Amino acid sequence: MTIDYLNNPYPSQRNTVFAKNGMVATSQPLAAQAGLEILKKGGNAIDAAIATAACLTVVEPTSNGIGGDAFALVWTKGELHGLNASGPAPQSISIEAVKEKGHDTMPKFGLVPVTVPGAPSAWAELSKKFGKLPLSEVLQPAIDYAENGYPVSPTLGKYWKNAYNSYKKFCTTEEFTHWFETFAPNDRAPEIGEIWSSKGHADTLRQIGETNGEAFYKGAIAEKIAAFSKQHGGFLSYEDLAAYKAEWVQPIKVNYRGYDVWEIPPNGQGIVALMALNMLKDDTFTERDSLDTYHKQIEAMKLAFTDAKKYVSDPTTMTHSSEELLSDSFAKERRELIGESALTPEPGTPPKGGTVYLATADGEGNMVSFIQSNYMGFGSGVVVPGTGIGLQNRGHDFSLDPEHENALAPGKKTYHTIIPGFLTKGTEAVGPFGVMGGYMQPQGHMQVVMNTIDFHLNPQAALDAPRWQWIEDKKVVVEHHFPQHLAQALARKGHQIQITLDGGSFGRGQIIWRNPETGVLSGGTEARTDGGIAAY
Repeated sequence: MTIDYLNNPYPSQRNTVFAKNGMVATSQPLAAQAGLEILKKGGNAIDAAIATAACLTVVEPTSNGIGGDAFALVWTKGELHGLNASGPAPQSISIEAVKEKGHDTMPKFGLVPVTVPGAPSAWAELSKKFGKLPLSEVLQPAIDYAENGYPVSPTLGKYWKNAYNSYKKFCTTEEFTHWFETFAPNDRAPEIGEIWSSKGHADTLRQIGETNGEAFYKGAIAEKIAAFSKQHGGFLSYEDLAAYKAEWVQPIKVNYRGYDVWEIPPNGQGIVALMALNMLKDDTFTERDSLDTYHKQIEAMKLAFTDAKKYVSDPTTMTHSSEELLSDSFAKERRELIGESALTPEPGTPPKGGTVYLATADGEGNMVSFIQSNYMGFGSGVVVPGTGIGLQNRGHDFSLDPEHENALAPGKKTYHTIIPGFLTKGTEAVGPFGVMGGYMQPQGHMQVVMNTIDFHLNPQAALDAPRWQWIEDKKVVVEHHFPQHLAQALARKGHQIQITLDGGSFGRGQIIWRNPETGVLSGGTEARTDGGIAAY
């Protein structure tokens, strides 16, 4: 019997999921179950987040991996903590060195765009600071899936095949051989429902667990990564790995209609969502599906993005601080540019002064918003032989223009697209939320926050609602179920509207909200992916 698992001709509906003792929401059901397994073993929401994240490197390798970066927002004991586990550029790299290799811009594939992976350090730091169970036990579900295999889910299979076709075309030299050995062992991508496993991946996770991450940065794994990089002319060295540690940071926020919306500060792009919300916080929105709502959302987002792309980079090199970019005076100045017609955005002058997302919560009130990525799908296309480690290509975002705010430099962190979100009201946590997907992420954050606060949609409906995505200039892409009469009305305002049949580029998100009076958790997950919620 032949079944097309990507053919879903009939509309379906998911209800919000409710639970009391614990909840895990993410883009792959097996990973959500892994987090729930750890909760039931006595772990807390932090342990569950680590278990889910590690499992996602196995069961959704098209979007993240052990060789990627991560960010987290952790609510515990009435306080929100931020973790930046993005890695810097290698110390030996430079604009000149990249240009000497024949590149005018940072390449997408190969070892040149590889930055120090931060995800294993994120797991170790979270476990050490807030976890209840040993890291080795928390990583065991992921190890089991890597060792024994699992059946490929529908959305995963779709993107795996797309990646294979792309890498087959562009990644043809020797350094890419081990990607094909690991992720296309039969000279093709695994089919939907087919079992895939990776013993090397299991061994790497086991070593990370047994050494609390040390093996990855200062042990046998680090030596393998460095040797492979050197063999193929890469810049990443053992010293780069040994010097790295994820950084605890103070989250940034804006107050939007009585709620505090939180993001990780730059080098992440979460500030884009906050800047857009800051512009709109004094407007009144009574109806979600209205021309006025969509027009103002789009205009605010394009202004915020244009400013961020000019000013956001490694915070140690930024010429304008987060406080300046989020100031009320700057928001007011930018808001005044929003008129009746679509504008072509230019940066303002502030006052001087492929990704997976998961959310977890436990019965004690701990909550985690976590995101990790190899950047563009599988990342660089480079896998360290025998390890299952696909290295990220995050360095692709660096500019080779020395005058650019995000210019490549040794030890510098690039502008980063992956962002976890969190919502609080007063001293109480409302909960974690996120929408993954490159430059869609802050756009998704703003739309989900407004769906929740302005339009009172439940978590599942807030995610299900049709989305728009600003691309550049006046170009805006909308989903196929976006109201046609509103798309036409936006076009009359000068927006260049395109309708797409594939919802993959509009992000894949999860939400968990907590009732402060009862402790009851309510969660939503994406219909745009293989998403699942595990709860008890």
